[in-house]
Amino acid sequence: MAGVRPEDALVVRSPYRVCPLGAHVDHQFGIVTGMAIQEALLFGFAPCRDKGVRVRSRNFSGEVALDLGDVPPQPQRHWGDYLRGAVWALCRSHALNYGLAGIVDGFDNVGGLSSSAAAGIAYLLALERANGLELAATENIELDRLIENEYLSLSNGILDQSTILLSRTGRLTSIDCSTGQSTLHPCGAAALVRVLILYSGLSAPLLDTDYNRRVAECGQAARLLLEAAGMQVAAAPRLRHVPAVVFEAHGKALPQKELRRARHFFGEQRRVRRGVTLWREGYLEEFGRLVDESGRSSVENYECGNAYLRTACRVLRETPGVLGARFSGAGFRGCCIGLTTREVSEEMRGDILRRYLAEHPDMDGRAEVRSCASGDGAGFVDD
Repeated sequence: MAGVRPEDALVVRSPYRVCPLGAHVDHQFGIVTGMAIQEALLFGFAPCRDKGVRVRSRNFSGEVALDLGDVPPQPQRHWGDYLRGAVWALCRSHALNYGLAGIVDGFDNVGGLSSSAAAGIAYLLALERANGLELAATENIELDRLIENEYLSLSNGILDQSTILLSRTGRLTSIDCSTGQSTLHPCGAAALVRVLILYSGLSAPLLDTDYNRRVAECGQAARLLLEAAGMQVAAAPRLRHVPAVVFEAHGKALPQKELRRARHFFGEQRRVRRGVTLWREGYLEEFGRLVDESGRSSVENYECGNAYLRTACRVLRETPGVLGARFSGAGFRGCCIGLTTREVSEEMRGDILRRYLAEHPDMDGRAEVRSCASGDGAGFVDD
């Protein structure tokens, strides 16, 4: 594609991620936890001498072609939107003189593992390398936020891109989504934590779900609580702006929908803080119970999920050796994750899939089970 020698091509490895605790709160500036996994999206590319950008996918059809100075102002509802968004975001603050030609390759069934953020980060890193730019991780976190919040109009926070960029093998990453501060926490247990991933077979873009509506409901809960306490209300209030004592004093007066959203947020903040301590001290069974609690709150208070995802979580929870399970990602489609310290066999994965398909035979051929370990954040292969 680029007319260069194979040895002159470069490869970005951008991992998928899981969120054991802190789901659905990054857009409210909450504290979250994340972990990159070893499985990753790969983007092979070579810089070009002009401003043309051409990318093909091994998972989707077609080729995306554009000029660095001529990015469509609106997304096209196409897999290339994250590439267009990366060019758009980077050109806002940096002069780009060189395009690239490349091929992106990832898993087909990654809903809930932040494949979109992984792609956005991969494109940013490649464009920066092609143009001799060296940006800090914090800058790329902000650039990916621009892709999703402003170019794609998705109202998410910074959990995904922060985890993808900052994670390290064997560590739990905690991120304060209000300040951007992050910490890597070693596990106090000797056992290796593995992640079981049960893909439900359901896939849909987040913009086609109730994701943005839930974000708006959280914002409304924050507004009502701040007004009830006589506190200043920002133009876009978030639940992180609300002290816990205000929720305790005024939460029962909220409409039921807003009450449930706020209950999930404040419960999740307690679970994150407690979970980090348990992880560092090696109490993984107690950590797993918090993961279960978080998953149940996602259903009861955040009101996401469906029959397929609820079955997936239950099947994982009932699997011997699984410490805790919850939805992964937004919780409207995609995967459920389970944490275990056991060696995961082919027989174990097969048993999980059989039990899931026994209740949802329509997902035969689409659902699947994987096992993986934690991994490092995004970077260039062989760097």
